[in-house]
Amino acid sequence: MTHARPVVKRTARAILLDRDDSELIVIKRTKPGLPPYWITPGGGVEPEDESVVAALHREVSEELGAKVCDVVPAFVDTVPHVPEPGEATPPGLKVQHFFVCRLTTMDPALRHGPEVAEPRGVYEIVRLPFTPEGLAAVDLVPTSLSAYLTGNIDGVRALLAADFA
Repeated sequence: MTHARPVVKRTARAILLDRDDSELIVIKRTKPGLPPYWITPGGGVEPEDESVVAALHREVSEELGAKVCDVVPAFVDTVPHVPEPGEATPPGLKVQHFFVCRLTTMDPALRHGPEVAEPRGVYEIVRLPFTPEGLAAVDLVPTSLSAYLTGNIDGVRALLAADFA
């Protein structure tokens, strides 16, 4: 009998589209000495978060100074979690919950949280065309998300259709 590895870390990430669904809002991460990469806004679910969706709203506020609406689960990515030196989280699995949502408001001057207070490199808000070409133009991580989005642009937009809920 095989025992499942424990989920030791959960994240909530936004597949964040602008109001007309033509652009994907991402963060370009640049760390000293490393090539840049692009990520969706989001981060770890904290013990004080009421839910994974509440964590998503908190993270979007912290990282972008933004509010979102029409939050719909879209994609889950499960990967091994190997703790960094000094990290208290044990080895196990990291589950990333990706939600497609629409931008309501964004004011980068309202950003707050660890990425702003103690940045490890540069966090730049970028708008990408939500097209195969726009996605291919950057190193969007994780690669599983990049592949999912590239193959499902129309389907992701359909998750935000008025008759979906």
